Formats: sequence, structure tokens, C-alpha cells
Amino acid sequence: MSHLPDHQTILRFVERTTKSTLPMRTVEALQGQASSRSYFRVANEVESFVVMVMDTATAFQSEEGGTGGSLTELPFVNVQRYLTRLGVRVPRIFAYDARGGMMVTEDLGDVTLERALQTSDFASVYVPAVRLAAHMRASAERDNDRGCVAYSRSFDEDLYEWELQHFREWGLELWSADALTSEDRRTLDSAFREVAIALSALPRGFTHRDFQSRNLMVKDRSLVLIDFQDALLGPRLYDLVALLRDSYVELPGVFVDQMLDEYLFAMREETGEAMDRAESKRTFDLLTVQRKLKDAGRFEFIHRVKGNPNFLPAIAPSLRYVRLALCRLPELRILKAVIDRYLPEA
Repeated sequence: MSHLPDHQTILRFVERTTKSTLPMRTVEALQGQASSRSYFRVANEVESFVVMVMDTATAFQSEEGGTGGSLTELPFVNVQRYLTRLGVRVPRIFAYDARGGMMVTEDLGDVTLERALQTSDFASVYVPAVRLAAHMRASAERDNDRGCVAYSRSFDEDLYEWELQHFREWGLELWSADALTSEDRRTLDSAFREVAIALSALPRGFTHRDFQSRNLMVKDRSLVLIDFQDALLGPRLYDLVALLRDSYVELPGVFVDQMLDEYLFAMREETGEAMDRAESKRTFDLLTVQRKLKDAGRFEFIHRVKGNPNFLPAIAPSLRYVRLALCRLPELRILKAVIDRYLPEA
């Protein structure tokens, strides 16, 4: 972001828009993630708020790819309203200044689902998260609001393939000491296209897109979902893969299988529909290959292009997930062979 407002401007904006009874005293910069947005905690003696500062030139654009119709409302505001209607807990918005690129939201604290694992066992943390994913998806399937920006963009063949080629460009070709041969490039392109076609054929519905441990906050013993502005239409299991194949928290394989069963059970309770377990496991693995290859390349892109190396440690677990999933998908053995040849450490 080229310019950030000074602390006095942020303080005055919060005081003016929240009508707090006491003057705001402190402004604390919060650690950002991979986006171009900046966050600040503004507080007085009794209450606090979070201010999101956006680049007004790019605030309406998704940083993750995917196109939609012409937007007349900030995606964060649009999707926040939709999720609230679905009964999904999201941060409250107190004020938004479109011209100044500042928004005042509820302060959710600092306890992410990832941090909650420091004092809780896997099941007590993940069962509510899995059930939230199922509730959100099922509720959205009952309430297809075309006014929500997520319904104007989707995971289609082109987006899936673009993300996979992102891995080739920013991962495979950068990390390998050997340049891809023309034959291996054709093999890779063909395999990527095959994955993209298979995934794009799956039924699509509202998908958060990054439903993982750092985008779920724990407040007052409830889960609060954040970072939803890039939502789009995707397969039912996409958000579950993002959660259970999280690059920041590696879960035991047996536990992942249990949580897949938990999700299938919750979806049956929510929709009355039984999802085939064997087919769901295969789809889960196929989505894992696509999602985690994309993540591995994206983390390198964020390092090299955005100058943020914080996600580099997440590359190794991402590639471990890919290898595990490919071992269970014999139809993608050629893709596995190419990746093994150029990245044997994967």
C-alpha cells in the first residue's frame, strides 16, 4: 500500500464513527497476512475496535484470481451481509469510508483456531469448525442470493488451471535445478487440464475459499469467520480441504478421515442428503492436489513479489499433502512422476 493514514487520522475516524463515550488512546498495528490490506487495533480504557485500511484503487479486486460482474459494493461488505443472514458469525461493521479506504470493525481479539490448539485438543477445536463449514454451505444452498458477489464468480476450468500453472511458474520451475523439458511441460499441461476439467464438473455453491485456521477466530467460545471477501462458487468439499489440509496445522491422517465423516454427517443433518463416502474421499484428494499445489506456488509468489517470506515454511507441508493425495489417485501417476522428477524432496 502506497500510503497509510497517520495514527491521529485513524483515532479521529474511530471516535467519529463509533460515538465512543471515551476518547481513543492507542493505535496498534496488527500483523497482516498475504493481502494488501493493513489492520490497526484502536482502543481506550474500556473498548477496542479494528480498523481495516484498504488501497482504494484495488479494494474491489480479488487478489486470488477469478472474475465476476461489475461491482458496485465492496466485496467485504457485500459478503459480510450475506453470511450474517445465513447465521454465520462474522465481524460486525461499524463504519466504512469508501473515499478514505477505511473501515471500522469489531475487535475479535487474537485467538485464531490455530492458536486455540495450544490449549485445546484437536476434536474440541475442529468439530465445531467442520460443522460451521457444513452449516454455511447448506444454508447457502437454501438461500442462493444472486445479489451476493460470490455468485458472480466461480471455480471454472480456467481458474483451476491458472492456479495450477501458478505453481509451475512460481514453484516447480523456480525450485528445480533442471529446466522442464518440452515433453514434461506437455505432460504437466495435460495433467493440469485433466484436473481442472474434473473439478469444474462438480456442482458449485457458495465457497469461502480460504476456510483455514488463521481465518477462524475464537471469541466468547464461538467461531467467527474472517477474510471472506474472495468468496465464490465452488465444490462442496473445497472449504473442508482448506481446513483439514491447512498448511499451518498438520493433522493426523486418521483424524482427517474422522473429520470428513463428521462433515458428511453434518451435511446429511442439514440437507437430508447422503453424500457418497468413497466418492467424497476421492474428490477430497483431487481438491487437495489442486489447492495445495496452488498454495505452494502462491507462498513463493508472496515471498518474491510482495517481499513477504513469512509463508515459506508452509510450502513443505503443502507439498507433503500433494504427495499423499497423489499416492491415492492412480489416474494422476504421470503428474506425480513429473513432480517427483523435478522436486524429489516433495
